[in-house]
Amino acid sequence: MQTTTQEWDTYQAQPVTEYTIENDNGVKLGVLSWGATLHELSVPSAQGPHNLVLSYHKMADYLDNPFYVCMGIGRTGGRITRGTFPLDGTTYHVDPNEGQNTLHGGPHGFNTVNWAGSLDTTDPNHARIILTHTFKSTDDSYPGDLDAKLIYGLDNQDHVTLTFEATATTTTTLFNPTAHLYFNLSDDQLITGQTLQVNSDEHLDLNAEKLPTGKMIANADTPFDFKAGQNLGSAIRGMQDTTEKGFDDVYHVVPAADHTIAKLSDPQSNRSVTIKSDRNGLVVFTANSFTNGLKLATGAGQPYMGVALEPQTLPDSPNFPEFGDITLPAGKTQQYHVSYDVTY
Repeated sequence: MQTTTQEWDTYQAQPVTEYTIENDNGVKLGVLSWGATLHELSVPSAQGPHNLVLSYHKMADYLDNPFYVCMGIGRTGGRITRGTFPLDGTTYHVDPNEGQNTLHGGPHGFNTVNWAGSLDTTDPNHARIILTHTFKSTDDSYPGDLDAKLIYGLDNQDHVTLTFEATATTTTTLFNPTAHLYFNLSDDQLITGQTLQVNSDEHLDLNAEKLPTGKMIANADTPFDFKAGQNLGSAIRGMQDTTEKGFDDVYHVVPAADHTIAKLSDPQSNRSVTIKSDRNGLVVFTANSFTNGLKLATGAGQPYMGVALEPQTLPDSPNFPEFGDITLPAGKTQQYHVSYDVTY
């Protein structure tokens, strides 16, 4: 295991640090302090290291668009209708950032701050990048203060682990974090040759504002059905008569015995990522609205350049309790776990 720490960029007069771990197989994990952003997940190839996730060359480019490319998301992933929810008998209203609704933690969420970071190398076979930040209610408008920690790890079996940990320090609050990782496993610009499998029989019904209605829609016999694995290009072609012309949807997933919820694979390069999660939701977004104004490291943005796979508890659950409980009581600590098992 090799680890490095370096100043990667400067943003808003603050240094942006990159923490990197490279395992004994040449798999490399690079995380930026700003936004707890996964900047690199590269694997060896005949042409040199190949980054499996979308990235930018500058921090400003990460933040100069609405797509949260590979950034940490919290306190709550997904949308909260009108930024309003009940909690412990009180109705709260948090700051909106998408019309009247609150998306991905609002305008002062996890992606907007420069986290403190350190490297943990005490285990010779599993190094970790530990990022911490205290989110005050006066900063992000959520009830109570939150001591948050994101821990990225890499071991010599090519498993990437991600732990979200938070303690509610002053009053009961909400905690439903995720990582907005965009994958492209192939040597091509687009994801259309890759195969996605999702352990799901249904997805959320969403209205025109992409807000949950509380209903579920069956996936079977539709382009939404990835249970047995489906070519993404074929699935996207099946969505061309929709407004989105692709996927920006929330799947109700049932984790397998080993917590697997999804697998993305590229038949041509034989690269794959298996995603394991302990929660019941997975957002699938096929970058349908990417434009050429995006200055990504692999070139100008275009639709279907990557697929975002975001494990979380089903969104807006304070308003739909049947979706799950994301309440974090005062004085309590909650952890959630995601792992990404890489083959190449």
